[in-house]
Amino acid sequence: MSILTRLTGGGGLAVLIDPSRTTPDEAERVASRAASEGVAALLVGTSYADEGNVGAVARAMKRSAPDIPLLEFPGAASHLVPDVDAVLLLSLVSGRNAQYLIEEHVRAVPFFDRHPEIEAISTAYLLIDGGEVTSVEAVSQTRPLPAGKPELVTAHVRAAMLVGMAATYLDAGSGARRPVSPALIRAARAATRGPLFVGGGVRTPDAVRAARDAGADFVVVGTLLERQGAPAVRELARAARA
Repeated sequence: MSILTRLTGGGGLAVLIDPSRTTPDEAERVASRAASEGVAALLVGTSYADEGNVGAVARAMKRSAPDIPLLEFPGAASHLVPDVDAVLLLSLVSGRNAQYLIEEHVRAVPFFDRHPEIEAISTAYLLIDGGEVTSVEAVSQTRPLPAGKPELVTAHVRAAMLVGMAATYLDAGSGARRPVSPALIRAARAATRGPLFVGGGVRTPDAVRAARDAGADFVVVGTLLERQGAPAVRELARAARA
């Protein structure tokens, strides 16, 4: 069964580990706790990293949680590593910078030629205004979509589906002041064929439940776990299953 099929048939909490801020030992502990608490997916990725960091952290995560899908959330083609089950091949459709719409994908071709066993999941990536200038915004030099315009989210996701993308990711960004609103999640859900990921600014079980109730398949948390550690996983994972 492909990873995309598994993701489409599932859902829950997804834990994102940033290898630029997490050691392999720390990543192994968080991934182990995530597995024991029933987390649905693990992600590894950052806007700032080198392949060595990403690979070491991904291997540690896979050792401690071999049965949970491990997805790479790459900031650039140079970050791609073969130590994951699949890559969310992100197109930043909310922006107009060609580097993040197609150029990084062209640069990724040699990696996928060398590693045909790694599944590429074409993903429409939408940056949503979360009240902070995020790393993605700074690196990509693109503006987020406004938080109060669900019709813009619908149009962007619908366009992505028309050109054949298989998943959608709404991101308010690491450390966002506010998460993606239920109205925007519902708009994306209505236009998305495959799995819908929502992350950024999610700090409480209530926020997790709100995102799931609005239609998110996977609610992604990362910064919160860096601050509170593995014990924060239990309540969030439980909320994602409720």
